[in-house]
Amino acid sequence: MSTFENLRLFVAVVREGSFSAAARSVGAVPSVVMKRINRLEDEIGSPLFHRSTRQLRLTETGERLLPRAISLITDLADTFGDLRESRTRMTGSIRVKCPTTLGVRFLTPVFAGFLRAHPQCRLELVLLDRSVNPAEEGFDIALGAMPTSFSSVAEYPFAAYPRTVVASPIYLENGPPIENPRDFVNHSCLVFQTTGTLWSFTGPTGPVTVSVNARLSTNDSLTLIDCAVRGLGIAIASSYLVQPHIEAGELVEVLPEWKPPQLWVKALVPEAKRDNPLIQAFIAWLRDAVDPTPPWAAEAIVSDA
Repeated sequence: MSTFENLRLFVAVVREGSFSAAARSVGAVPSVVMKRINRLEDEIGSPLFHRSTRQLRLTETGERLLPRAISLITDLADTFGDLRESRTRMTGSIRVKCPTTLGVRFLTPVFAGFLRAHPQCRLELVLLDRSVNPAEEGFDIALGAMPTSFSSVAEYPFAAYPRTVVASPIYLENGPPIENPRDFVNHSCLVFQTTGTLWSFTGPTGPVTVSVNARLSTNDSLTLIDCAVRGLGIAIASSYLVQPHIEAGELVEVLPEWKPPQLWVKALVPEAKRDNPLIQAFIAWLRDAVDPTPPWAAEAIVSDA
């Protein structure tokens, strides 16, 4: 590579017209440029410049070398460029599991953007509202917000996905009073199947866990919220999804001083696949999409504006 650098400086001297100007153009000092040219002349066995105090002129050898040097430099630069492009060009297939509401409501534009950016990629997207072990169920990436972990599976956390306890005003008016999460045992509760009937909270007197009665159990968040709006019971659902209903007066936050555990949207990747360039590119794309404001929070900000 030293010969290549010498050729590059030779072309720079011809282009700039002097050693000092060439040195400035490449961020070097004139003495280094002169040494490089001297070394190149030693390799070739003939001077490349007629040197005088007023100007530099190419010798016959220099005239013959110039077009070849330019061609070599251009070809090598093109080769390096092709190699860099081949490393960044993503090809192949990726199988991704994503919760239905999260995918349909918030992440579809993110997935579409990735496919546009990488036209040679194929995405198999499975919308599934339960925790899966990607290593056992054949997924390259499993997206979700449950705290479930698996052995030999790497985790990539992205962003918080807070939840709120809600019920309709009509339901609360007709039901027994609620002063503490333990009072939920006396109420009809609408349960998201993945989280189950064991509800946990943190409040003024510390953590509380209560086993609730499920009048409805579903694996779809929007169904859960719709049934809460219709007065069927108390539900724990995504804060971003229930906020428009709270603003419309269709739902009310129940025991706001008692908070259910905050979930985090994360990606689960089998350890055996974590170094796959396509999977890493997809993870990086998702991380960029949720940083600094995830799509679900951005939607809430727009609705508040």
